[in-house]
Amino acid sequence: MSVKIRLQRHGKKGKPFYWVVAADARAKRDGKFLEKIGTYNPNTNPATIDLNVDVAVNWLFNGAQPTDTARAILSYKGVLLKHHLETGVRKGALTAEQAEAKFTAWMDEKSNKVGAKVTGLADNKAAARAKALELEKEVNAKRAAAIAAAKVVAETPATEEAPATEETTEETEA
Repeated sequence: MSVKIRLQRHGKKGKPFYWVVAADARAKRDGKFLEKIGTYNPNTNPATIDLNVDVAVNWLFNGAQPTDTARAILSYKGVLLKHHLETGVRKGALTAEQAEAKFTAWMDEKSNKVGAKVTGLADNKAAARAKALELEKEVNAKRAAAIAAAKVVAETPATEEAPATEETTEETEA
């Protein structure tokens, strides 16, 4: 039996949500699976990936082949790195402590990069909101000035033209 690590689509139309599963290669895309490894939500920015790294590494050691998209997700979360390091431990190239230290260092660096992206996105969003607010205040100020000018124009000629129109009507009658 050939096992694949692949995505199983859930969610609704236009809002996909995926489970990362280990499944028989002959099973349907959304059909029977052997084990759920994690979830992937591409609707958020950055995409939300929740993955059980140890289970995924265990499936890789048992011969499961990830699909291209699943491979990218596993690589992003460090599963392939951990698999590589554990292979080195099994061969005796390095100790388990060294492998764990390398993996945690990589995870810290990765979390810092993701955190920087999230804060950068939040800063950009806040700056865009502030700019939109300033533009809205400017437009409101222009509208208020135009309304005030229209009131002044409407009130001033009305009081001056009223007597003038009476005089002109009297002159035209005479």
